[in-house]
Amino acid sequence: MGAARDILAAGNPPRAVFLDYPLGNTAGRPFAPDEQYAITRSAIEALERMTGPGTIETLDRVWSDDETWKTEAARTDGADRRQPRDPTPRYQFEEDRIAAEAARAP
Repeated sequence: MGAARDILAAGNPPRAVFLDYPLGNTAGRPFAPDEQYAITRSAIEALERMTGPGTIETLDRVWSDDETWKTEAARTDGADRRQPRDPTPRYQFEEDRIAAEAARAP
């Protein structure tokens, strides 16, 4: 799955799903689990239908009623208007945390 069709195509995947959403939102809007589930389900169904190599299917969803978000996403002034990121590492399992910390130890 990807939100940059040109990058997906350049990677020459055996099959891919494109969603015309802002980068970082490939599986849907933050804090919108119903939308995320629906997008993921649609992507899986699309992947199951694909038979030819190099196929990229576009999901039929829109981020907003207009496309002004694309202008903001294409800004080149270097201004990052996204929410601040939380740099706290998160691990699925305690063993993963232990392994990551051991790998960083001098």
